Amino acid sequence: MTVFSATSPRSPGAGAETRAHLVPLALTGVVAAGAIALVAYLLWPTWSTGGTDAPDKLPVSVGGTLFNLPLQAIRMKIQRHSGPQERIDLDFLYPSLEVPSGPRHVTADTVDTAMQPIDRIFLSIAAHHDALSPEQRTTTIYPRYLDQAATTPDDGLTMRPFRSDTPYGSEDLYSATSPALTARCTRDASTPGMCLSERRVGAADLTFRFPRSWLSQWRDVADAMDKLTAQLRGPHG
Repeated sequence: MTVFSATSPRSPGAGAETRAHLVPLALTGVVAAGAIALVAYLLWPTWSTGGTDAPDKLPVSVGGTLFNLPLQAIRMKIQRHSGPQERIDLDFLYPSLEVPSGPRHVTADTVDTAMQPIDRIFLSIAAHHDALSPEQRTTTIYPRYLDQAATTPDDGLTMRPFRSDTPYGSEDLYSATSPALTARCTRDASTPGMCLSERRVGAADLTFRFPRSWLSQWRDVADAMDKLTAQLRGPHG
């Protein structure tokens, strides 16, 4: 007696049907990969930090105020792009105000030597969001914390210490009128004292930082900050 199997061999059309289902999946994968590649291409920076194709300056908007910033002066790579930014940090050689060629490297021969003198003026530009202006802080906030002892101007520059029981207890306030300068400076200690000088430009505050020792030539420092402010604003000032 002939016995027939309950299972039948796979029909020739089954493989074709399976391949037919795989084709749309393969096409979907190809389309998705193409879309990812396109987005990556569009978002990938088209400039580099060196070479003849790199821009010398970038238009950057801080708080809605436009600045034209030298690319190589921008300290953080993540900030080296045009368009709106909340804050940007730069440095310039002093007194030339030229753009640094690169960071200063410490070697095995210099790591144990005395601290190298600072040869740069540092600048941070940040949106102020209608906070109290630098001028208002100088006239209404700082006087509350200053020592009331009279001070004598030295070469046109006046120094007044902050009281030790205040938030600025380890600092002094320097001021002058011609040229205009206001700087809050820490005192020399284990590290050299540093000064901070602020000014407002449009919707952004510019904060300059430099060594306190530079105040021996304070007029040159004030002129340098004025020049940098004018240069970075360009024709939009």
